Amino acid sequence: MIFESQNIEFKESWRDEYLKWICGFANAQGGRLYIGMCDNGEVCGVENAKKLMEDIPNKVRDTLGILVDVNLKEKGGKEYLEVITDAYPYPISYKGQYHVRSGSTKQELKGVALDQFLLRRQGRTWDSVSLPFLKLEDLDKVTIDLFRKYAQRSGRMEEGALQDNNQYLLEKLRLFEGEYLKRAAVLLFHPDPEKYITGAFIKIGYFRNDADLIYQDEVHGNLFQQVSVLMDLLTTKYLKALIRYEDIQRVEELPIPRGALREVILNAIVHKDYVSATPIQISVYDDKLMIWNCGVLPENWSIETLLSKHGSRPYNPDVANVFFRAGEIEAWGRGIERIVSVCREAGSKEPEFRYDGTGLWTIFEFKKTTQETTQETTQETTQEKFLKRTELQDEIIHYLQAHPYATRKELTDSIPNATENGVKYNLSRLQEIGILRRVGSTRYGHWEVMAGKK
Repeated sequence: MIFESQNIEFKESWRDEYLKWICGFANAQGGRLYIGMCDNGEVCGVENAKKLMEDIPNKVRDTLGILVDVNLKEKGGKEYLEVITDAYPYPISYKGQYHVRSGSTKQELKGVALDQFLLRRQGRTWDSVSLPFLKLEDLDKVTIDLFRKYAQRSGRMEEGALQDNNQYLLEKLRLFEGEYLKRAAVLLFHPDPEKYITGAFIKIGYFRNDADLIYQDEVHGNLFQQVSVLMDLLTTKYLKALIRYEDIQRVEELPIPRGALREVILNAIVHKDYVSATPIQISVYDDKLMIWNCGVLPENWSIETLLSKHGSRPYNPDVANVFFRAGEIEAWGRGIERIVSVCREAGSKEPEFRYDGTGLWTIFEFKKTTQETTQETTQETTQEKFLKRTELQDEIIHYLQAHPYATRKELTDSIPNATENGVKYNLSRLQEIGILRRVGSTRYGHWEVMAGKK
């Protein structure tokens, strides 16, 4: 006896609406529709079997534009029909509707699910779709130049492409389709991707418990800017460094290795489902950090697939290609492996990965700092905070000592690898801890450095 499954469906009699089921099989893995069988797999027989053998293929051809095989079967003196549908490589519609077989049910695809299905069947991805209203001059030239520096350092692009104009460079990066830029170009190089793509930002919050949010930030800008600003936020504001001493030298260690933290951020950004209009969300607690990314695993993949040896199948291939050329990621599906490896080398606990259908969770658990260490970290004097500034903060201070009337744009243009959002955040941070002071108005004032460069 056979049973209903992903590829098998039973119907007691024929109705023209069952063309939807054939459409669903054609858009999935193919399948067999049995006419004249009960739900339990028992043959109940069908009337006019021979006439249906002629009618069904014609209706399928005229309505769906495909061909099916219809076979006459007999069991216990009762006739029934077997309708065999092949899987089709291109989308099949039923009167403008798209149906697909999922498990043992038929589903009509709508909205985002339909968009993804149609793109996939055309061999396309969401980030490869062009935007006719986007112009090259709309992109952020500073970020494009920053990419040039990264790519030159990585050695993953021809020197000629890096030295040529922006049009040629983006063409070599496959960010043009004909005369139009792709969505990937907006995410990577536009100063405000959210103008075109809702939810293309990152939320981060510090929680005492699941219901008690202490403070939060949002990270906006293009993807290169987001990586830079987010790493700065996490390592200077959200994660408390553990303090130890080697002889008389004070050593500070983050509870999560920087390499693993950066890798998981890059993975989340590259593999996010940007159609969802939902930002990446990061929750930080005293003893753990949780990153939720609205991503979708490739079909038939599981967490076990991610944790084992697997090929590279980025959800946004054009975005991934640019980050690869910049030397930020690998192209061999080794992101998870690298995160785990960095944690092992540092003697840190390996992260936990979960996939619940809504997205992918990466969870780092670490030892909760003692009250004394927390007080030492959070109640530092201005001088102690001054001693543990970041490299970018030092560069800002050094530049403003020589150019007190510099604008934020001038700082961004003059400091290597700086981004506008990174400069904006660090100016606020340096004012907050008393290292910088703004004298006069925003437009005509100047900066006063309250302490020297370390």
